[in-house]
Amino acid sequence: MTKTKIVIITLILLLIPISLAYWFLFEPVTEVDVVVIGAGAGGMSAALEAEKQGASVVLLEKMPYVGGNTVRATAGMNAVLTPQQKDRDIKDGKEIFLNDILESGHGLNSVEMIEVLIDHSADAINWLSDLGADLSDVGILAGHTKPRTHRPSGGQPIGNEVVKTLSSAIKKSNVDLKLEHKAIEIILDREGKAKEVKAIDKTGRVYTIRCKSVVIATGGFGGSSELFVYYNQNLKGYHTTNSPSATGDFIELAAQIDAQLTDMEYIQTHPTVSPRYGMLITEAIRGNGGILVNNQGVRFADEMKNRDYLSEVLLAQPDREVYLIFNENIRQTLAASDDYIDMNIILTSDTIEGLANKIRVDPSALSNTLDRYNSFIQRNNDKDFNRQSLNTPLSEGPFYAIQVIPGVHYCMGGVMINPQAQVIGDNDSPIPGLFAAGEATGGIHGLNRLGGNSLLDAIVYGRIAGENAATLQK
Repeated sequence: MTKTKIVIITLILLLIPISLAYWFLFEPVTEVDVVVIGAGAGGMSAALEAEKQGASVVLLEKMPYVGGNTVRATAGMNAVLTPQQKDRDIKDGKEIFLNDILESGHGLNSVEMIEVLIDHSADAINWLSDLGADLSDVGILAGHTKPRTHRPSGGQPIGNEVVKTLSSAIKKSNVDLKLEHKAIEIILDREGKAKEVKAIDKTGRVYTIRCKSVVIATGGFGGSSELFVYYNQNLKGYHTTNSPSATGDFIELAAQIDAQLTDMEYIQTHPTVSPRYGMLITEAIRGNGGILVNNQGVRFADEMKNRDYLSEVLLAQPDREVYLIFNENIRQTLAASDDYIDMNIILTSDTIEGLANKIRVDPSALSNTLDRYNSFIQRNNDKDFNRQSLNTPLSEGPFYAIQVIPGVHYCMGGVMINPQAQVIGDNDSPIPGLFAAGEATGGIHGLNRLGGNSLLDAIVYGRIAGENAATLQK
């Protein structure tokens, strides 16, 4: 080897650690128009809409994959006056939908924010459909007076469909998606406008992104038992249906910039969660005709009541032991139930008596309960609990049972925003250049979110946040 080559190799070896040291000691700085924090439904929608407006966009996601809590959504996404409703001659309307939301939220919702949600609902469904999502099926969930919950054909879980659709659109776009990159600080300029985001990658390297605006879409805090118990001590010991990524990152980010938080104590429990895995059992099973029985083999409530009511009533049952009962006809309408079979959380029998023995209830009691319920369907009159949705008799097997308990499902609290998705500061004014969407926000759903509104919220306000982040700051 020549002396020249030896010198070159030596210099390279000396420069490598120097370069690495510089890389870590001196924060790299990049510059874009919009930074979106979080790649769930809200964040991906915001990023796509901002890019559509001509903005350069960086999308930060702390996990190795996109989707957040969205991927766990099962039941569907609400909307009114859609082509799907029209095809089925469903007589629905904005005022009817508004009343259902207010009823579920105990009147503690922001009517102004809900009206935006409803007004944009059909367009949100059409937008996803245009991107390739299958939202051809329409069902009814608990708390609704009309069928308006859109989902894939055959009752497939909607979460996978939405994440697949949005992530595919992100890949085709010019959005710069950075996985395993966590936002750790939002910095405002002297005038109080968002100007920078500091982030850390999986190697521990901290870097700065200079920008014109920021969208917070980090999701809620239902994946952190420490946080949800802090805000509501009654939830100690509860399972959660949330992704491990739902750790309330927005809370620290909001504190740095004096953003208002609202409704943090309003945390929704879902009444049907498997105690074995903390797995959410889709509300659509009840919507399509399933019933709830206790360990005496009898019904105890209208299964289509709101989630908070059913959770409370369920916990009042003997030994808190409750089963969701349905049959093959219902299972055939919901492909999501196949996942429960694969997870071995469903008990099944060809007969009512056989199923009763498997769930250790009196066979005659369960048989009488189903006979009585089936008679209500024939007369279209639930004399016991006035259930309005009486659509599928439980008269033919095979029959299925899933043990269920309430679990932490959704956080109604978060960063306060206005109808333009602008984050509101402690001075009750919008923080310039700062927007938010999805479960990181609060004030929309009141005390209890209506099933199927989570994805609607994320998509509608995600798109509004993205568009305004790109256009209001030009």
